[in-house]
Amino acid sequence: MSEFEKLRKSLLKKAELYEDLDFPCTQSSVFYHETPPFQFVWKRPKEICSAPVFLADSQNNYFNLSAGKLGDQWFASVIGCLRTTKGLFYRVVPADQSFDAEEYCGMFRFRIWWNGEWKEVLVDDRLPTVNNKLIFIQSLHGNQFWTSLLEKAYAKLHGSYEALKYGNSLDGLADLTGGISESISIKDTTGLTENLTKFLSMTSIVTAVVHNETPSENTSANRNANGNERLANGIAIGSNYRVMAVEKVETITGDIVQLVRLRNPMGLCNDFVGSWGHKDSVEWKGVCDDVKNRLNHKYTIDGEFWITYNDFIKVFTALEVIHLDLETSKDEPSLRGHTPWHMKFLRGGWKKGVTAGGCRNNADTFHINPQIQIYLPETDETVICLNQHLLLEAKVIGFSIYSTPGPKLSAPNNNDHKLDKSFFKKNKSSASSSYTNSKYVVMRTTLESGAHVLLPTTYETGQEGQFSVRIHSSKAIKIKLMDCTPAIVKPVVTKAPPTFDQKFAQYEALFMQFADEHKTINAFELQELLETCLPNDYVKSCATLDVCRQIVITLEVRINYSRLKPPLTVPTSQAPNGSGRIQYNDYKNIMCSLRNWQNTFKTHTKGTTGILRAEKLYEALNEIGLSCDIPFPTTLWITIDFTHTIGFQLNTEILSSLALRYMRKDGTLRFGDFVSAILHLVMAFNVFEKKDPLQNRYIKLTLPEFLRASLQ
Repeated sequence: MSEFEKLRKSLLKKAELYEDLDFPCTQSSVFYHETPPFQFVWKRPKEICSAPVFLADSQNNYFNLSAGKLGDQWFASVIGCLRTTKGLFYRVVPADQSFDAEEYCGMFRFRIWWNGEWKEVLVDDRLPTVNNKLIFIQSLHGNQFWTSLLEKAYAKLHGSYEALKYGNSLDGLADLTGGISESISIKDTTGLTENLTKFLSMTSIVTAVVHNETPSENTSANRNANGNERLANGIAIGSNYRVMAVEKVETITGDIVQLVRLRNPMGLCNDFVGSWGHKDSVEWKGVCDDVKNRLNHKYTIDGEFWITYNDFIKVFTALEVIHLDLETSKDEPSLRGHTPWHMKFLRGGWKKGVTAGGCRNNADTFHINPQIQIYLPETDETVICLNQHLLLEAKVIGFSIYSTPGPKLSAPNNNDHKLDKSFFKKNKSSASSSYTNSKYVVMRTTLESGAHVLLPTTYETGQEGQFSVRIHSSKAIKIKLMDCTPAIVKPVVTKAPPTFDQKFAQYEALFMQFADEHKTINAFELQELLETCLPNDYVKSCATLDVCRQIVITLEVRINYSRLKPPLTVPTSQAPNGSGRIQYNDYKNIMCSLRNWQNTFKTHTKGTTGILRAEKLYEALNEIGLSCDIPFPTTLWITIDFTHTIGFQLNTEILSSLALRYMRKDGTLRFGDFVSAILHLVMAFNVFEKKDPLQNRYIKLTLPEFLRASLQ
C-alpha cells in the first residue's frame, strides 16, 4: 500500500481533511521574495464552487485554461502540451481521484520526474485565492481543478509558487514527461526538415514555439481567450504548439506544397489566420479527395491546423523537442509504432576534495571529476542530458567528452581505472556542452564508434552536489562509471633495509630509555620518543597521541603481502597481539616508513608550504612506495628501492569517506592527517585480509569482531 493510500484510508476513517505541513498555507509558500499588495486566502475547491470536478472525463478532448496572475505562462503551455499526450498525461495526473464524498479527503497526488526518478507528490487542495477567485493557473471551465492542483504540486517541489515565475518550458517539459528536452533554433539550423522527419518517426514529442524576442511588428496588442499575447496571424507567443506531422501535398494543378500540422496546446480554438489554416480555406479546395483522405483532413480534431513549411519557419523561432525512451513512451498512443530511443542512466555526485574538480580551466584537478565511459558499437547520434539535483543553490554545470582511441578503452573491459591528469593535458575534448546554472544541460552530438569518456563538472572547483546523466541513442550503447576496485598492492609500512639499520643504531639507546623491562614501548612513550627524534615541526605534526595509538595498533598485525605478485616480505612485530606495545624493530620500521611518506607528501605539496590539497590525496596515496632518496636527521641518507610504484588503490566511495574523516575545513590535510589516513587504510585492509583467507573478497564478522574492527 502506497503512502497516499495509507494516508487517505486514515483520513477517511477519522473524517478529517488533509493539511500538508510540508507546504503550509502561508504567504511564504506563494512569494518568498516579492510582497504582493494583497493577502491570499486559502480555500478548498468546495469553498470556491458548488460542484468541483478533479478531471471531467466527458471533456477529454475539450481543454482550455488561463495562466492567471503569476506570469508562469510557460507552465500553462507545458501542461497544455502534456494534455495532448493521453498516456503521459495519466501518468502525471492519476485519474482515480475525485471530490466524491466516499473518496474525498482533501488530498491529491501527482507524479513528476524529479532528480532522476518519478516522484509522487502529495498536496492538500487548499488553493490561494483573492476575492474568492483562483489567482494562478485555472481551468476556464470553472469547475475543473486538476490544473490548479498540479501547479501546486510543482510549486511544492520548487519551494514556492514564486519560483515558477523564473522557470522555463524546457525544464517543465522534461519534468512532466520524464524525457530529455532539447531546444533547436529554427533560424540557425541547417537540415531542419531532416531533423523534423527523424524526430517525428521516433519516440519524441516535437513542439514549436515563438519566443518573446520575435520582432515587435509581428506582434498584435490583442490577446486570446487565455490571455496570451499573440502575433498578428493569431499564433500565441510562448505556447508550445505540438508538431503532429510534416507532409507534402500535391494540388490539382500539380504544385507540391509542404505543410506542417500543428496542435494548439491551450484549447480547442484555432486562432491561426493564414493560408491552409482552416479546413474550409480556399487552398484545400485545390486538393483532391484522395489526398485529403490520406491526411485525414475531414476529421482533423479541434485545435489542430495546417501551416505551410515556409510560413512555419518564418513564424516560429525554435523547436522544443522531448525525447522519450521506450519505457516512458510505451503507454503513449500517439507514439506507438515509432522507433524508440535507447536510454542509459547513471547517478553521481561532486564531492569537495574528491570528485569536484571543476571545468577544463582547472588543469590540475579536472581529472578527478567523475568519469563515465561510453561505448558505441557504431557511429550514432546521441542526446546527452546532465541534471543537477539541487535547485535552491544551483551550480553552473556542464560536461566534456573525450575520445579514447587505442586498445586500453576501445571496448568494454574490466580496466576501471580513471584517466589521469596527463591524458587531459595532452588531449582535447571531442565535444563540450555549454555551462549554465540550469537544472538540465542538454547536448545532441554524433559520437564515433568506440569508447569515449564523459566528464560532468561544475564550473568552479570544490562545489558539491548530486547529479544524474541520461544518454539517448538510436542504437544500444554501454556506459559505466569508471572507478577502481579497492586494493593495497604495495607494502606501505616498510622494513628498514640494512643500510638504514646501520645508521639508525644511534637511536636505539634513546629508544631503550623509554622502553620497559621487556624492551617495548606504548603509544604514550612512542609520542615522547617521536617528539625527541623527529627533526622539525613539519614532520612532528604526526607526533600526536592519536597517531601514535594508530601506529601501535597497526604494527601489531600485518597484511599477508606474500599474496602479492611477486611476493613481498614485510616486518612483523614480536610483541603479542593486543598488548598495545611495540619493540625496537617496529619503531625502526615505522621511522623508515615515515621518511618514505614524508617524501611522497612533499612531492604533492610543492608550493603549498606543507599543506596537501584534498584533490591530491588519491595521487599521494597511490604513489606511496616510489623509489626515492629520503633525507633523515643530520647526515643520514637512505635509498629505498621498490619493484612496484603503487601503494593504495581506492575507489571514489572510500576516498570520499577518507577525505570526510581527515580533510580540514579549508579542504587540506597536514602531514599528520596524511599519516593517519595511511594507517587507517592499512588497518582496514589488515582486518579484511585476516578474515578472507580464500581471497574471494567476502568476509563474515560477528558483532564483537565488527565492533573491534570499527574501533581500530
